[in-house]
Amino acid sequence: MKVLLPDNVDLSDLTLPEGVSYAVDQPVPEEHTDAEVLVVWGNPESQLRDAAARMKRLRWVQTLAAGPDAVLAAGFAPGVLVTSGRGLHDRTVAEHTLALVLAAARRLNLMARAQIGHRWAGELGGNQPLRDRGNFRTVRDAHIVIWGFGSIAAAVSPLLIALGARVTGVARTPGARHGVEVVTEAEFPALLPTADVLISILPATPATRHAFNASVAALLPRHAWFVNVGRGATVDEAALLAAIRSGRLAGAALDVTEVEPLPPSSPLWDEPNIIISPHAAGGRPLGAPELIRSNLAAFREGRPLRNLVARP
Repeated sequence: MKVLLPDNVDLSDLTLPEGVSYAVDQPVPEEHTDAEVLVVWGNPESQLRDAAARMKRLRWVQTLAAGPDAVLAAGFAPGVLVTSGRGLHDRTVAEHTLALVLAAARRLNLMARAQIGHRWAGELGGNQPLRDRGNFRTVRDAHIVIWGFGSIAAAVSPLLIALGARVTGVARTPGARHGVEVVTEAEFPALLPTADVLISILPATPATRHAFNASVAALLPRHAWFVNVGRGATVDEAALLAAIRSGRLAGAALDVTEVEPLPPSSPLWDEPNIIISPHAAGGRPLGAPELIRSNLAAFREGRPLRNLVARP
């Protein structure tokens, strides 16, 4: 059984006699289109579509990305199994999410702009009020709502709680998880007026397209910040920008955008209270060799695969 492994990630801990390295930015060589297993990581859309069209013996695609949307959109045959890299990015995305929340609270975006202009921004320093109810200025005692409570949310919640935040999760199934109260979408609208920060970790699906829109923004307090480390397609960027420019929302920190790279002409760049990072939260699939190894063993033995994605 031939297994194609991407050349852009360190899989040196994975010893596979049947493993063949391939360049993710090039079409799969003709002599390897007979592979039954394809591992992907950062493959361009065109390369995935080409692989879907030419790899007729393919039985399983393992993506190392947390979200399988790129693979699902490539057109692989219905019988091809797809497994995701869910869990491989929990710690790195959690760290970046915490960085974005703290940057918003501590106004690092405005400090960076002042530094570029060689200006000592005294209004951002000096004595600060212990409690500033009209602004989001500290994680301490803040109510942070995490929209899409999965493994990444489970990793970031303890970090926020350690700094004094109260965290509430939103998911399809309610209950207490990892010390956090999790509610359903039905309770989401009633939750938003109490939020100081709304963190979105939603996947990109037809149901979540532009899930964050003008209606959601209108329910948040004016001092609230929106943080997106999920997928850019889940946000109506025009509605978000309008909410911030009108003062209806304090700001946003976006690690993902609907079009990536974000075009230079996008008005998101110039808004002082929008922080943009270039899809930098993940990028390092921790534990990829272990996931591939265990799923290969399960695949050979006919056992259920970890992170199996339901195909539409």
